Amino acid sequence: MPEKITTRQAQEAKSKSPSTQAGEYVREEIEHVRQGKHGARSAKQAIAIGLSKARRAGVKLPPPPRKKAPKATNRKPDPTRSRATRRALEREGTAAASHEALSRQARSSAQRRGSANRRRAARKAVRTKGAAGRHKAAVKAARTRAEAPPDTT
Repeated sequence: MPEKITTRQAQEAKSKSPSTQAGEYVREEIEHVRQGKHGARSAKQAIAIGLSKARRAGVKLPPPPRKKAPKATNRKPDPTRSRATRRALEREGTAAASHEALSRQARSSAQRRGSANRRRAARKAVRTKGAAGRHKAAVKAARTRAEAPPDTT
């Protein structure tokens, strides 16, 4: 069950894209893993749990890849299965929500999208960032360039 604050933040993002709304649920799930409420085998699993919560909450996301959208039923979830799932997740570790694991997942996901798609996304990000955001990004880039060792190739 999503927390009230997550549902409210997703409602506020209603005017934005479904993936932005779903991002709130994914963020909540990552926080749960970090707090140790339960674990996950991988960053991908933690994200999938968040997306599943978002779908159940009514965010208009496409069904998971290679799966059909479930038929809307008014059945209550099976308590035995729910308990088993929760206990299995509680036995998993919390490393899946580390910055490193999430970064690795984001990079591999971006690689699969292809360079043209990444370029288009980056250009859109620049357009929607605003002057202050661009300035902040430029300052950060300059700082990381100053910290990086000189390229010897």
